[in-house]
Amino acid sequence: MQDEQRTRILEVMAEVVAERGAGPDVVTPADVAARAGVSLTRFHELFADREACLLAAFDLGVRRVGEQMTVAYQGERRWLDAVKAALAQLLWFLEAEPALGRVLVVHSTGAGARVLRRRMEILGALAEAIDRGSAEAVEGDRPPLVVAEGIVGAVLAVLQNRLLAEGSSSLMDLFGALVSIVVLPYSGAGVARRELTRPAPRQRTHEELESDLSRALTGPNGTRLTYRTARVLSAIDDYPGASNREIAERAGIIDQGQVSKLLARLETRGLIEKSVEGRTRGAPNSWRMTERGSTLMRTAGLRAAVRSRKPPSL
Repeated sequence: MQDEQRTRILEVMAEVVAERGAGPDVVTPADVAARAGVSLTRFHELFADREACLLAAFDLGVRRVGEQMTVAYQGERRWLDAVKAALAQLLWFLEAEPALGRVLVVHSTGAGARVLRRRMEILGALAEAIDRGSAEAVEGDRPPLVVAEGIVGAVLAVLQNRLLAEGSSSLMDLFGALVSIVVLPYSGAGVARRELTRPAPRQRTHEELESDLSRALTGPNGTRLTYRTARVLSAIDDYPGASNREIAERAGIIDQGQVSKLLARLETRGLIEKSVEGRTRGAPNSWRMTERGSTLMRTAGLRAAVRSRKPPSL
């Protein structure tokens, strides 16, 4: 009951902000409490102040759309397909839940310091997901991370303008143009032009997205993950930043050539990645799990497999 009441207040906060804006003079706790059908005392029992409630409403929107975008993104093997799947989920969410969508895209910049900091975290995560397209760029022409940050800003600016326009058309009409903006620096003008006219993927249920993710984490022809590979992934998950040698020692692999090849295959499958933060030239590799790899750790029974010495299916 309390969770339902709290969610109701957050949804009302989003509705009021979408109608009036996020300024403290136009949206008060009393306004939200009255529309939500609760007392002002109850509002303050759940939220320290107006900004805390607005931050919680922002996080509610992030959680709802983020779950769908993450599963859609991870359910595709190719970066371009992953970007398109995640973008489609975002556009569908903005149309299905316009109040929360406006809080995320339009009003979060003026919702207070705490919301703004949270917004910056989300934009950083989106930029990192887009920056993975640099692996597909021609060697020597890989855009820096700031390009991905600019792409995120450009996409949000387009969406913000459309959400603020009176009587605007469906956001899904923007799909091809937005994909083109995203892929241009990484895949080139030819791909960007083709994506302008390609239709959005059909809307899929959460169950279908989960099924796609399961297939994406499965090797060709239903290949199985070996016990040795499970040990390597567990070592990286337990000790982020471990080098090739440290991973080999923890996984019980003597041949350094074997562990290097294995790490390269896992990187190709998008399960692990090299950390470049603070890395100097000539320093050992520093490995960490990707979002896809972390999902695999949770869903494929790797830890149980390592303990029981039985390879899980992958």
